[in-house]
Amino acid sequence: MSQSVVSWALIGCGDISRKRVAPALRDAEGGRLYSVSRARAELAADFAQEFGAEKHFADWREQIADPDAHAVYVATPPDVHCEQTVRAAELGKHVLCEKPMALSAAECDRMIEACRANGVKLGVAYYRRFYPGVEEIKRRITAGEIGRVIVAQINAFERFDASPGEPVPWRLEASTAGGGPMMDFGSHRIEIFANLLGRLELEFAKSDRVLFEREVEDTSIAVFRAESGARAQLTVTHAAREPQDTLTVFGSEGTLRTEVLNNGDLTLIAPRGTTDLTRPPHANLHQPLVEDFLATIRDDREPGVSGADGRDVQRLLDEIYAHGFSSE
Repeated sequence: MSQSVVSWALIGCGDISRKRVAPALRDAEGGRLYSVSRARAELAADFAQEFGAEKHFADWREQIADPDAHAVYVATPPDVHCEQTVRAAELGKHVLCEKPMALSAAECDRMIEACRANGVKLGVAYYRRFYPGVEEIKRRITAGEIGRVIVAQINAFERFDASPGEPVPWRLEASTAGGGPMMDFGSHRIEIFANLLGRLELEFAKSDRVLFEREVEDTSIAVFRAESGARAQLTVTHAAREPQDTLTVFGSEGTLRTEVLNNGDLTLIAPRGTTDLTRPPHANLHQPLVEDFLATIRDDREPGVSGADGRDVQRLLDEIYAHGFSSE
């Protein structure tokens, strides 16, 4: 299927869609935001008007059956990613799916097979792959500027819990989200490690409810081994008060470090001295992701983050959560 302008059907009109996804679909060259859906029809209508979508739906099944929709952006909770992706693929629609890709690697396999069988593209919204800062780190690792990678470390801390008397957010419901911070934003960081270091195997994992009583973990630690022998350590939490968004790569001859990954400020410590670099991301973090996917359709190539990439992250998440809680 080839179109000069790709018409997007956006399933899900939550906060991330309003802040980033809908503007990216609307603004990317070669695409347009054609339709939106949300279970509450009046909110779908308001969202469509806000972002200039031609159509709005309360039922996503009716939405993606529209022959004028060419690609689907799945921006719903993880428990319905598989169903929505498979159905869209069966209708001949390309799919760009929010992360984490699904609730299990088995669901990811179903999604990949449905898209392969129907000849459509499948991408996963690990948008940090397109950060100029991450690309710079990868380039310098590949060029050998810090020697052999020994250890990579990430801290990702975001304070988050339901306030007393408020409904529990879906991100804290195991059946909907699949897990807590490791499943949510930890998945992004696993993808970063895989991008920088290659295929990973899980060596150690511990999760627990350190501070909050809830279905899912509030804190988790995982250690991975790359094929090169390098280790990668990821710590995520909803419980610490101080936010963290760090990435440090220690090599045999130097170090690459960023204290706030999302702002693109990097430090290279090498034998010849210390260099400070600034490689800020796009103002809309989703924009390069969407533009890459449109190029994927136009050029008939694999997405920058493919279904196979998303599935590999999910394989590791499955293994992390198989360890259960350390207190159990």
